[in-house]
Amino acid sequence: MPITTGFNHVATITADLDRLITFYVEAFGATITFEMASRDDHPRMTIIDLGGGAALNVFETAAEDGAWDRRRPGGRGPIDHYGLAVDSLATLEATRDRLRDLGADLGEIQRLGSEWSLFFRDPDGMELEVCCHADA
Repeated sequence: MPITTGFNHVATITADLDRLITFYVEAFGATITFEMASRDDHPRMTIIDLGGGAALNVFETAAEDGAWDRRRPGGRGPIDHYGLAVDSLATLEATRDRLRDLGADLGEIQRLGSEWSLFFRDPDGMELEVCCHADA
């Protein structure tokens, strides 16, 4: 039986974050649960709660920066990564340990808004994330 409880979020890229936020709020009644200003090492980001435990994590990047060109090496296109959901911080910590034992390239568990988050790369080098609600 899988330890994941489904998808937590899909991360997307947009050139106009404010426009995208307005669309999801007005079209679906979505709410904003986390906002991060742009930093030297990270683009501006917002987490949009779509209900049912699912979210969009949206990164704002200029269209001319090359991230949109899926045909070029390293081009990511509008889908950046996906996040798998687990039921608790304890399960997330156990998952981290298994990933480490498997030799995965992984980061540290961090708090992003109402979620605990762990980024890692799969054997093909794709960046993925495992998350759980912080109150779980």
